[in-house]
Amino acid sequence: MDELQNILSRLVQTGTVTAVDSAKRRARVKFKDTGIISDWLYVLQHYEANFYIKPDAKHTHEITDTFTGGGTASEFPDHDHLPGSHLTYWMPKVNDRVLCLYLPVFNGDGFVLGGF
Repeated sequence: MDELQNILSRLVQTGTVTAVDSAKRRARVKFKDTGIISDWLYVLQHYEANFYIKPDAKHTHEITDTFTGGGTASEFPDHDHLPGSHLTYWMPKVNDRVLCLYLPVFNGDGFVLGGF
């Protein structure tokens, strides 16, 4: 029973990022309450978190997302964004505070859910 309580008490933890592997989208986290540094944890993604466009001709953009509040970008004529459009993913930086979730099994894998 004590082992089960220990596993459940460690399901959700907060900590500070100590290392980042952006290529594999993983991070290591030091947990404040124990001082233990995690193994590599995969960083969960919020798809469509950031979308940036490198304009290749003049045009106008209507912005309708809730993050920026909407509006209009600079004026340029119509063109195709496919060659210059990029979907980016959030990755924590060293010293960022993050929220982590572990699977509810002994030595289960963990994930970085996001930062705060």
